[in-house]
Amino acid sequence: MILACHKISKSFGEERIVTDGSFHIEDYEKAALVGINGAGKSTILKMIVGELPSDSGTIALTKGKTLGYLSQHQDMDGESSIYEEVKSAKAEIIDTERRLRQMEMEMKHLSAERLESHMETYNRLTAEFERANGYAYESEVTGVLKGLGFSESEFSKSVGTLSGGQKTRVSLSKLLLTKPDILLLDEPTNHLDLNSITWLETYLLNYTGAVLIVSHDRYFLNRVVTKIIEIENGKLMTYSGNYTQYAEKKEMIRSARLKEYLNQQQEIRHQEAVIEKLRSFNREKSIKRAESREKMLEKITLAEKPVELNTEIHLTLTPSHPSGNDVLTVEHLGKSFPPHTLFSNVDFEIKRGEHVAVIGDNGTGKTTLLKILNDVLPADEGCFTLGTNVQIGYYDQEHHVLHMEKTIFEEISDDYPALTNTKIRNMLAAFLFTGDDVFKLIKDLSGGERGRVSLAKLMLSEANFLILDEPTNHLDIVSKEILEKALNDYTGTVLYVSHDRYFINQTATRILDLVNQTFINYIGNYDYYLEKRDELTYAYSDPKISGNAGSDYPGINSGSVKTCTSNDSGRQSNISDSKLSWQEQKEAQAKKRKKQNDLAKTEKRITELEDRDRKIDDLMGLEEVYTNSVKCQELAEEKAQIAEELERLYAKWEELAE
Repeated sequence: MILACHKISKSFGEERIVTDGSFHIEDYEKAALVGINGAGKSTILKMIVGELPSDSGTIALTKGKTLGYLSQHQDMDGESSIYEEVKSAKAEIIDTERRLRQMEMEMKHLSAERLESHMETYNRLTAEFERANGYAYESEVTGVLKGLGFSESEFSKSVGTLSGGQKTRVSLSKLLLTKPDILLLDEPTNHLDLNSITWLETYLLNYTGAVLIVSHDRYFLNRVVTKIIEIENGKLMTYSGNYTQYAEKKEMIRSARLKEYLNQQQEIRHQEAVIEKLRSFNREKSIKRAESREKMLEKITLAEKPVELNTEIHLTLTPSHPSGNDVLTVEHLGKSFPPHTLFSNVDFEIKRGEHVAVIGDNGTGKTTLLKILNDVLPADEGCFTLGTNVQIGYYDQEHHVLHMEKTIFEEISDDYPALTNTKIRNMLAAFLFTGDDVFKLIKDLSGGERGRVSLAKLMLSEANFLILDEPTNHLDIVSKEILEKALNDYTGTVLYVSHDRYFINQTATRILDLVNQTFINYIGNYDYYLEKRDELTYAYSDPKISGNAGSDYPGINSGSVKTCTSNDSGRQSNISDSKLSWQEQKEAQAKKRKKQNDLAKTEKRITELEDRDRKIDDLMGLEEVYTNSVKCQELAEEKAQIAEELERLYAKWEELAE
């Protein structure tokens, strides 16, 4: 074990982050910390590295082990270049190399006596240098920088001029090169393109240390981790396996707990009904039985009702009217920002109902394409045509469609003046803006909050053609799943840019890959794209083939067809099983009806006997009866027989009632 967190607790005022939470990380283990936005994932990482104190509990790193931490936000300034900044991670190796070179220069001037001692030190340093892979450290620095998406032409850029995302990639490069015994990574894939994410996956899979990752990238988690630590409502729960296995186990556990809760609630209601019935018999023994059951009921440990799923955002996208079959036609489209050409001579069509994902490396022009289609940027060449009755709904990752000086409420009410205040508030509440939150200025919101406002506007637009730029950025996994379901239920057309491979796999029916300044078309989801990518990229890069590699290229416009054959013996077996199941159901129904009839007969007999018992009491109060000893004896014997039979019937009724 390299890291152990035992019974840790943390609160900020009234807000509880975690209570008595425990987990551990083994040597070489790859684990993920998951939970909804605001659950406390980043807080737990900060507690582990000592940036925040825990309220109680212990956090222990094995003695002698090193820890490396990548936070979501990086403060990095200075005049050093990207290469120099990342190379500084190898400072010890560089220092050792400098000492070796210096010692080599000194050897020429040493006496024989001093040379022997000098050589011993030199050999020891050389061995350390070799163990640290010192001869290859420069190529290692270059490899990590390229792997995380930096081209050699960018190596000389000053870190002070970089964007927040670029600074995060520089920090990640430095961290990976220091090779600590355990890596703590907070959203490491946020600013990486698909190729860089794939490279990072491979790097972490082969990493010799342990890794603890906070990420909402489900595809990434499926590839890398073997353990999931979930934080939910202040509690920590550990699951073995990757994200998909965790989700399946969580659903199984939740279903079992929900079943346990519902069964217990049903049993409680049943016992309460039995108690009420026993009391209604109004006999001493029936009342004692009721009291006994009440005591048993009080001792029951109530099962906790599981938290409802997918309660964060309720998203329904409904087009106001259908578009024509031809939604978008792009012809000879081109765009450059000299000296860089993003794409040229691009032709493609989108038909009604298609869900098209645009993918490609950072800086290739994906967002630019969407801006051109929304008339935010002009094209340098070519044109595009929208089809009949096409109404666009645009989600912009930079949120240019939002007005920074407006409040959230004004942003909605100004665009949809027909909506009542109540409807606007209900809509915003669905996106977690309640109370005075609706009067916050757009400019004061976080990226995730602006994203939710944009999604709210998109939902109200009733558009039949959605154009979305990185719609899952800043969304947690639960919210992503809700958006996926909304898009899959959407009857209109969708064109979107995304780096979220899991999201693409769930929602895309077609992929446009922007590579080598053109788009390669794949009819299928992300898994299909991976299967065909090398083949089609080769086709487009080879002039002899690329001339024929349009929509008629095998695999582009036709997906694989799976033929299902019937199995007669299996079918017969299923028929037999069905018959058996039907027969068992009939028998069970017959037994149930018999018990219900027996219960009704028992209740009827109890009522008859209790009526007769009360009548005997009335008779024995009459003078002509209590003065007749023979008659009194007969009635007393009958009353005793009634009491005996009622005792048996009460027991039988309880048994049948169960």
